[in-house]
Amino acid sequence: MTHLHSQPLPHLLLALTLATAALTVHAADTTPAQQLQRFSTEAGAPGQADKGRVLFTTRHGGEWSCASCHGQLPVAAGKHASTGKAVDALAPAFNPQAFTDTAKVDKWFRRNCKDVMQRECTAAEKADVLAWLITLKR
Repeated sequence: MTHLHSQPLPHLLLALTLATAALTVHAADTTPAQQLQRFSTEAGAPGQADKGRVLFTTRHGGEWSCASCHGQLPVAAGKHASTGKAVDALAPAFNPQAFTDTAKVDKWFRRNCKDVMQRECTAAEKADVLAWLITLKR
């Protein structure tokens, strides 16, 4: 007869901890394509790269556009227009970490849209910008 305690408790706890950690890591992982799909679904329409390029490079009544910090083509490191702090390349083909963490994607869209547009971006605007960024290739 097999007893519940036939496997040592420390091994069982280790297995449960590793399984939980794997699920946690997997749940936080995402791709730019998945983020684009998320925003497109929220918007009810696919992102439009041409609109995204215009949105990215245009000032919206304020001092800055997205390009003010990220560059007209965000394929290289830029710098924050006010603080001078380095900003990584934004296009996913040039920065493998871009748009791979949903919490960071939401945080930076919220902050940057408020800086550039004085409001949060709509899901359609996010989808458009991301659709354009994904088209930028090496």
